[in-house]
Amino acid sequence: MPLQLNSEQGTIFITDHVIAVLAGSAALECYGLVGMASRKQLKDGITELLGRDNLSRGVEVRRENERLLIDLYIIVSYGTKISEVAHNIQTKVKYVLNDVVGLQVDDVNILVQGVRVSR
Repeated sequence: MPLQLNSEQGTIFITDHVIAVLAGSAALECYGLVGMASRKQLKDGITELLGRDNLSRGVEVRRENERLLIDLYIIVSYGTKISEVAHNIQTKVKYVLNDVVGLQVDDVNILVQGVRVSR
């Protein structure tokens, strides 16, 4: 079910897929992020690194009691401070969705699926 925003010009419907792509794109701009990981947990002990065309597969958009929650499954760069990378991603995603798009995001949860050497 699409999210509905009302403005003086009319009504805007935003699907979860669009929210996921926007959140994934915003996250990829952050330093220390190698890429998005699949929401499916580790498969045979190996995390699947997603390309730019599959951003929404690494993002889960949920709505609970009128709250918008976003879960990002990420792979961080080796040698970076994981907590700083996660905080920067949370801040960037909230900024893009709240201030740029106009959506009220309540929580951005970061789930680190792996660490890789960035190239």
